[in-house]
Amino acid sequence: MSKSIIIAGPCAVESREQLFATAQELCSLWDFNDLKLNYFRAGVWKPRSEPGSFSGIGTEALSYLQELQQQLNLSVCVEVGSPEQLDLCEKYDIKVVWIGSRTAVNPFDVQEIACAAQGRDLTVLVKNPIISDLKLWSGNVERFLKAGVKEVISVHRGFADGSENVYRNTPGWDLAIDFKVRFPHIPLLCDPSHIAGDRQYIAQLSQLALDYGFDGLMIETHIQPEIALSDAGQQLRPAELIGLLHRLNFKNPISSPAEIELSKQRNLINNIDTQISVLLKKRMMIVDTIAKIKFEHNLPVVQPEQWQKVVARYFENSLEDNEYQDFLNGFLELLHQSSIKRQRK
Repeated sequence: MSKSIIIAGPCAVESREQLFATAQELCSLWDFNDLKLNYFRAGVWKPRSEPGSFSGIGTEALSYLQELQQQLNLSVCVEVGSPEQLDLCEKYDIKVVWIGSRTAVNPFDVQEIACAAQGRDLTVLVKNPIISDLKLWSGNVERFLKAGVKEVISVHRGFADGSENVYRNTPGWDLAIDFKVRFPHIPLLCDPSHIAGDRQYIAQLSQLALDYGFDGLMIETHIQPEIALSDAGQQLRPAELIGLLHRLNFKNPISSPAEIELSKQRNLINNIDTQISVLLKKRMMIVDTIAKIKFEHNLPVVQPEQWQKVVARYFENSLEDNEYQDFLNGFLELLHQSSIKRQRK
């Protein structure tokens, strides 16, 4: 457990008061003997998808972070997207930076920052690019290694490929594990906040990552998440983070090839089961909405033609063996009867 790297802090610096309140509460609640808050993260410049979104308070935040480091003896880290921003971090004694997922898609930008990092006393965290591209992610890490950066850490935050129905971003665990195999000596952290997009999933994603053998976690933490100016839905209060860390099982790394493969497959099932459970809940909630519409318009509860379309959709993606098809028939029958009962209520 003591070797795990923990990074926590708000998505963005919004004010000096918000920044210090979050950091001070984290420090006051921290009661672990063998788990350290390695870095306090805070966004200064926020690259946003929409121009109207809160994009941080900029350089003003650096003086707050410098003061926070001195007063609370915390090492802070911020996101940089250019050599100029790296220069400003150095001016304010910030020696830990991360490359964000949007910057990570552009090799020109990453190379410029890597060149600017050469010869500096820095730790650089490299997030996976927002697109699912192992070569691009690996290449970004290699750029900083070739620049002679003293410590490079990789951060897995999922991929925005539009295919995920439960989480904000597709986890893509397979690609993260492939990265770990390629770079066994580079610490690999998980950012469950950005994969989840919703604080209710952060605990299960964190445990999945630890079960996969990740080296730590980077979790967004805010003193008042409900009024956060960015990513309000995925940030935890400091007390919630402390409670989460106490509940997590920080396992010893698995070593044998069989253990690694078995852990990988089990965790793939865990991830799928999580999504199935959430989607089934959402499906039944939609069934309730349909029931209200049918009642208001005096429509029949049972509509055989519509149900046959549902059955056909499932069998389009069915395995061809008889055992699976028997299971699918039984599952669909139960699903149909449960839906009818809910509508008849």
